[in-house]
This record gives sequence, structure tokens and C-alpha cells, in this order.
Amino acid sequence: MSSLRRTLRAYPTLLRVGFAEVVAYRAEFLVWIHTTNMPFVMLAIWHAVAVDGPLGRFDQSRFVAYYLGAWVVRLLTSTWVVWEMSMDIRNGSLAPRLLRPLHTLFSYSAQHLAAVPMRLLVVSPVIILMIASAPEHLALGDPRLLAVFLLSLVGAWFLIFFTMVLMGSLAFFLESSLGIFELWLGLHAIFSGYLVPLERLPGWVGRLAAYLPFRSMLAFPVETLVGLDPWPQALRDLGIQLLWAVGTAVVALDVWRRGVRRFVAFGG
Repeated sequence: MSSLRRTLRAYPTLLRVGFAEVVAYRAEFLVWIHTTNMPFVMLAIWHAVAVDGPLGRFDQSRFVAYYLGAWVVRLLTSTWVVWEMSMDIRNGSLAPRLLRPLHTLFSYSAQHLAAVPMRLLVVSPVIILMIASAPEHLALGDPRLLAVFLLSLVGAWFLIFFTMVLMGSLAFFLESSLGIFELWLGLHAIFSGYLVPLERLPGWVGRLAAYLPFRSMLAFPVETLVGLDPWPQALRDLGIQLLWAVGTAVVALDVWRRGVRRFVAFGG
């Protein structure tokens, strides 16, 4: 309990430090923002395809809402702690982090959570554009769906964060865990709905996506936002997302603990 109280007292300071770093490195931050433009490319393609009529539940305005929503959700929930962890483990700079009184993962999480306000500021014009261009497809008028959407953003962030921690912790055991991360990026692009809405995927691919965690990372929040996920289904999907987040956190923390013991044993 004393450790928890110490962490809660220190966390606001960690967030302020993390936010100051984002502001200090704002040019790098903006460059990263501009590399996440694939939803706009896919929007142009699908918007042209749907010019002759809707494709299933997707007409042109719903494609606009979906891909703008996908971009917003991706920016608000992404975390790249795997890069930092891998670097810290390889060059030994993890050692001083382990000596601090706070758990290292709290420090990592604060660094990445601190970037969310800046990201929200960047995406706010796109949110306004989305509301103006496709209001009929957004679930903002239903308080229940809006609540599920906001909770799903939190759940997606935690799921992605612990996924990154899991892959980053593999650097304790592998020469380079970043190769696994790059494979993960490819799978995420396909099975999360980032490039193509899941219901527009070929049948077996779409069915497979329903059993993988990627949908909980992006497609579920976006589908809830644009009204593709009705209330009972959205509530069920929120429970599935929670299970994925908890399960991934348990596995990630176990791999982290085993890796730290190995790191210390070898004099890291």
C-alpha cells in the first residue's frame, strides 16, 4: 500500500515531465503524426469505389466517418514503448531505471500517456470535420454508445501498451524483438480494420479477425463511434476488450519479471 501511495503521488509529476518532453520534441512528434496518413489514402480509394452506390453498410459518408475515426483512434491510443524498452535493454540504460523507487513500467506509461493531450489537440480539427461531414453516422447522440466508445479508447490504450511491453520484454531474451514488432505492425494493419473495415475483408479473413485482439485495438472503438456496433454488441465487445487487456497485461508482466531477473543476473 505504501508503494501504491508513493506511485500515486509521483504519477502527476511523471506526467508533467512527459508532457514537457513532448513539447520539447514537438518537431519529431509532428513528423510521426504525418507518417500515420494511410487512413486518408484508403478513404480516397473507398470513397471512389462507393460513388456508384453503397457497399453493404458503407456509403461514401460512412467511409468518411470510418476512416477519419480510424485516424483519430489510432493517434489517441498508440504507444511505441517497445522501441524505448528495446533500446534501454540493449544499451544498459534500463539499469538506472530499475534502481528508482517507482516501478519502471509506471514511468514508461506516464511518458506515453503524457502525449495524449498534444495528440488530442492535433486531431481536434479532424474530429470537427468528422462531425460536420457525417453526423448521421456518428453515435454521439446516444449516451450509452458514447460512454462505451470513451471506455473503449481507454481499453485500447491499455491493450496496446501491454502488447508493446510484452514485445519489448522479449528483448531480454532475443537479439532483436523489433522484428517481431514489425510483423505485428503488418498483422495489425490488416486485422484491426486500420486499412480496410473488417466487414469488407474476404469472408475467412473477417471471421479470423473476430478471434484476434487486433479488433479490440481499433475496429471496435471505430465501429462503435460510427454506429456499426449496436448497443448490446458494443457492450459485449467492451467485455471482450477488457479480457484481452487483462490477459495481455498478465502475460506481459510475467515476461517482464522473468526478463528483469535475467537482466540483473547478467549484470545489466
